[in-house]
Order: sequence, then structure tokens, then C-alpha cells
Amino acid sequence: MDPIQNPYAPGAGTQPPELAGRSELRETARIALERIRRGRPSKSIIMVGLRGVGKTVLLNRIQQDAANRDIYTAEIEAPEHRSLPATLAPNLRRILLQLLRRESSRQLAQRALRGVAGFVSTLKVKYHDIEVGLDFPPEPGLADNGDLETDLQDLLAVIGDAAKAAESCVALFVDEIQYVREEELAALIIALHRTAQRQLPVTLIGAGLPQVRGRTGKAKSYAERLFDFPEIVALSTADARRAIAKPAQEEGVEIADDALDAIVSQTKGYPYFLQEWGKHVWDTAESSPINVCAVNIAGEKAIESLDQSFFRVRFDRLTPSERRYLRAMAELGPGPHRSGAIARKLGRAVSSLGPIRNNLIGKGMVWSPGHGDTGFTVPMFDEFLLRAMPACGDDS
Repeated sequence: MDPIQNPYAPGAGTQPPELAGRSELRETARIALERIRRGRPSKSIIMVGLRGVGKTVLLNRIQQDAANRDIYTAEIEAPEHRSLPATLAPNLRRILLQLLRRESSRQLAQRALRGVAGFVSTLKVKYHDIEVGLDFPPEPGLADNGDLETDLQDLLAVIGDAAKAAESCVALFVDEIQYVREEELAALIIALHRTAQRQLPVTLIGAGLPQVRGRTGKAKSYAERLFDFPEIVALSTADARRAIAKPAQEEGVEIADDALDAIVSQTKGYPYFLQEWGKHVWDTAESSPINVCAVNIAGEKAIESLDQSFFRVRFDRLTPSERRYLRAMAELGPGPHRSGAIARKLGRAVSSLGPIRNNLIGKGMVWSPGHGDTGFTVPMFDEFLLRAMPACGDDS
């Protein structure tokens, strides 16, 4: 097939040609945002799931849907080594400059921009990574106490006042939310709780790894009443087939039924892997209809590509001891696994492995589905580890 016409789009957060199986969640988010815009109560949303299930793609699509309905959106990716104020402040400033253009919200937007100035000027002492242009001088007493918990409440409240005057809504779209530090996450939860109590149109739609549910509850016990946590999983067989078949059909290419079955089986229905397989199947096949032989050849190429990029970039961040821990997990299978089983495989005491496990959770490599259980956050990572480390002690 002509590689220039290849319709598939493997990539970090790249929109696929067919967003299959996600319309119900998009509609749930649309309803929540419209209710909040109209001053009606609705929970914030944090989508949770493993790597490769399409959380970022879905988050971006919901954000685009909202922006198309004149909702003010901030797109934030929570980095591992940067503060929440540093990522929030420039995005909130941009939204307020947009609200400044509307007559109905101009004065309140000006006041909120003075709040941003106070927020930045006082917290910069504590969070040295905050850099944002200031359009108005600070208003004494507005979001300038130097305490993130108090100041963020004040700031989101005045932003909510401006959005309400504009008959709109401000939605914070936060990806990789598991990387927000616990005290900063607690401050954000409190601020969102206060705006919800005042029926101000400010909300959050986030995405993160499964441990986010536990982290929000640990940060603030009432988080479960403030957020919905829809779980994003691999696609059903029907949706996975459609995600592959429809883009090809739109290019005038058919894929045989047994070939589609093979793709779904090899990818386990994970959206990122479907796009990777689709790309390689297209480039491998010589004519339509694409047959299962082309899929099997392409599958080997797809695995090689994943090993060199998707899996390897995560593997390279690991210390030797972390690699050995994960390799022991891989030898036990896809998981999740009991901590005791992993310790026995390594010939170690469970207590001695606690720091390694905690580091791996912090790096987003594993999560705890239940007390004493450990699971991979990256699908098929166990298979990669068996290829990359043929022997349990081999950390090359």
C-alpha cells in the first residue's frame, strides 16, 4: 500500500482516524460541562486507565468539543518535576485575557488578572518555576497570602465570577494528573470544592493512571464525592475492529475478517497498539484485501517498533534494581501479582522491596489494584521485559 496514504496514527496523544468506543464518555463530559455552565451541580471527571488505552486522545477530543461550544479551556500536562502553580498560572492568564474581550465579563476578568498577579508574585518565592506575564498590578488581599490552599481558592473563585458573567464555563483539562504533588492536589481539590459550593462554573476534567483514585482520596477524603472516575479500558472486539477497518475502507482498502481478528488478538484491543499494528499492516500489505499473512509479518515489525520506542523509553528510566523487580513480575505473568510472590521470585523479604515498589509507583510503572497487589501500568510490558532481559538478573 502507498505509505503516503497510510491512515493510521500511532503517537503520544495523536488523534486516531476513528475514535471508536468513546462516544458515551464524550457525551457524559458534554452534559457535565453544560450543567456547570448553567449553574447546575455536576462532578468533575478524572478518567483513569493504563498506558495505551487512549486517555490523552479522549481528553484532547473532549477539550476540542468543549472549545467548539465556547467553553474556556486550559490544557495542562502535569510534569513530574514542575509545580502545579507553574502549569496553572499561564493557562489561567490566557483564559482571562479572552474573557477580557467580552463586555459582560471585562471588569471581573480584570480583577481576576490582578488575582493572578498576586498569586504569582507571592508564590514565586516558594515555587521558583512560576513564570508568567502580568497584565495588571496585584490587588492587596486577593490570592496573595503565599499559601497555595487559600490563594488557589480565591483565584478560582474570581475566575468563576468572570466566567459566570460571560455565561460560560472554565474547564481545566489536566493530563497525567498522577504526577501532581499531594499537597498541590489537595489544594486543587479544595479550590474546586469551594467553587462547586458557590455554584461557580469552574471544573476539572483530568486523566491519569489508576493510582489517581487512591491519591485523590488520600489528599482529601471527600474527593470521591467531588469526582467521577470513569475507567478507560481496552476496546471491545467490535470497536477494535471498527478502529482498524473503517480508516482503511475510507481509503478504498478492505481487510479480511480473519486479518481483523488477528490484529485484535495481537493488540488485545489497546488503542495505541491498534494504531501501531494498523500502520505496519498497511505498509506491509501489497494489495486489497489485506490478508492474515500480511498481519503476521506486520505484527513482528510492530513489536520491534514498540520495543525501540514505547517500551524502551520507559525501560531506560529504570534503575537496575527496578528492572530486576519488574523482570520478576514479568516471569510471573501479566499480573497483578502479590508482593509476596514477587519477593519469593527475587529471594528477598517483602519489606526490603518496599522502597523499590514505591519508586516504581512514583514513576508510573506499576500500581496497586488492592492491598499487597502490584500490576503493570503498561500493557504487554511483561512480554517486552522477557525479550529485553532474557535472564532475571540481566539488566542490560
